[in-house]
Amino acid sequence: MSKELVFGHQKPDTDTIAAAMAYSYYQNQLGYETEAVTLGEPNDETKYALKAFDLVAPRIITTAANEVAKVMLVDHNEPQQSVSDIDKVQVTHVIDHHRINGFNTAAPLYMNVRPYGCVSTVLYEMFMDKHIDIPANLAEMMLSAIISDTLLLKSPTTTDHDKEAVYALAKLAGVDYEEYGLEMLKAGTNLAAKSDNEIVDGDAKTFEMGDLTLRIGQVNTVDLNDVFARQADLEKAMQTLMDANGYDTFVLIVTNILNSDSDLLVLGKDTDKVAQAFGKELDANHRINLPGVVSRKKQVVPPLTEVLG
Repeated sequence: MSKELVFGHQKPDTDTIAAAMAYSYYQNQLGYETEAVTLGEPNDETKYALKAFDLVAPRIITTAANEVAKVMLVDHNEPQQSVSDIDKVQVTHVIDHHRINGFNTAAPLYMNVRPYGCVSTVLYEMFMDKHIDIPANLAEMMLSAIISDTLLLKSPTTTDHDKEAVYALAKLAGVDYEEYGLEMLKAGTNLAAKSDNEIVDGDAKTFEMGDLTLRIGQVNTVDLNDVFARQADLEKAMQTLMDANGYDTFVLIVTNILNSDSDLLVLGKDTDKVAQAFGKELDANHRINLPGVVSRKKQVVPPLTEVLG
C-alpha cells in the first residue's frame, strides 16, 4: 500500500492542523500508511497549542503529486482552497464540516461531512466508533481545535456534539478547557508583531459566488481598535492581494472574541451587495458592524451566497 498525504486547506488554522494529525493517526491505526502535512505555517494560536503539549507541527508542502498519487483531505473540499496540484492526485477520503462546492472526482471515495462546529469533533466520533484510543497529546490538539473553531463553545456553529467532544477530550487531556482555551485564544490575538498581510490574509479563504471571486479573511482580537488603527495600511494590503490574485472583492472579518461581535471591512466590486446580504449599508470607512457575528462558515458565507449567487 502506497503512502498517502493527509492535509487541510491553505492558510491553516488550529483545526486544519489538528485534524490532519488526528486523521493520519486514525488511518494508520486502520492499516493505512499516511503522513500528516500542512499547506502553510501554523498561526500563533496553533503554535501556542503545539508548544503547550510538546508537539511538532507537520511539515509544509506546496505540491503533492511529486510525492504521492493519492491524498486525504480534512477541513476542506473546495479545490481553490487545497494544494495547488490537487487535480493531479486522487482524493480518496474527505473529512469535513463545510459546504460541498466545486468538488468532483473521477473515482468513488470515502466522505464524512457533518454539520458540526469543528472537524475535530467529527474525528472524535470516528475514533469512538472504531474504539480507537486517542493519545493524550493528540486529544489536547483536537480539544484546541474545537475551542478555536467554536470560540470556547460560544459560536453559533457549536453543536451538542462539539460540547460532548470538548468535555471528553478535556478529560483525556487532563486540562481545564475553559482556562486553557481562553489563554490559547488570546495567544492568537497578539497582532502587534503581525504584518498587514498576515492580518488580512493569515486566515483567508477564496469563494466563487456568481461572477465574483471573493477572498474572505478573518482575524480575532480582544479590541477592534487594535486592528482598525491600521485600517489604511490594511486596505493597501487587501488591494495588493486583489490585484495580484484576481480577487474581485475582499472581505475582512474582524472579530472580538470577548463579546462575540464583528466588523466587516469590505473592498472591491459589488460592496453594496455585500452590505445588502446583511441588511446593512457600508459606512464611510467601508465597514459594516455585525453584532453577534463570529462565524465565517455559518454567518457570513451563507448570506453572501444567497445574494451573490
